[in-house]
Amino acid sequence: MPVVPNRASAHRTADELSRDLVARGLQAARDAIETEAAAVSALADRLDGVFLDVLIAVARCEGHLVVTGLGKSGLVGRKIAATLASTGTPATFIHSGDALHGDSGAVTSRDLVLALSASGETAEVCAFARMLRESGIPVIAMTGREESTLAQLATYTLDTMVLREADPLNLAPTASTTASLAMGDALACALVVLREFSHHDFARFHPSGALGKRLSEDQA
Repeated sequence: MPVVPNRASAHRTADELSRDLVARGLQAARDAIETEAAAVSALADRLDGVFLDVLIAVARCEGHLVVTGLGKSGLVGRKIAATLASTGTPATFIHSGDALHGDSGAVTSRDLVLALSASGETAEVCAFARMLRESGIPVIAMTGREESTLAQLATYTLDTMVLREADPLNLAPTASTTASLAMGDALACALVVLREFSHHDFARFHPSGALGKRLSEDQA
């Protein structure tokens, strides 16, 4: 006759399993932060001659820095464009998929394009970069693979390679997107210095919200 476990025993087993999962989840969270911190820290050693070339090219750009990407890289690209625009560098974002359906017409010969793709093989990003190259518009690739198709199409390549993603499966864009975001912030911060962008300039771009109020009070 089969032995039927009593309810109390079943409950204890479920509780123990739950506690184990919580502990493992907490460790995964700690590992994620440590992995992403290491990925960002490693970028400092890559701010070499190529980064300086990119910095000078953007500072001398007579038009806009057009940022493009797809998926998670596209979301990071939007934030990079917003940070650049708010700190004195004319910048805008064009979704790579939309670029292939007419939005590429917004890019002029006076512009530079910053293209994001962790793999450097995102089809739409590479297709857009190829179109730009054929039009003589310089492309800055931000990718984790310097030998990728995107890197080969680009005039400059900013290396955002990470050893692994931060998630337990090593699949979700986590450390790679954090590295791209940090590289974008590094570029924006360097340009603040090159442009001698001041507190007064920042206040002009941020008239509303809590930040705008604080800046207005500081300027008073």
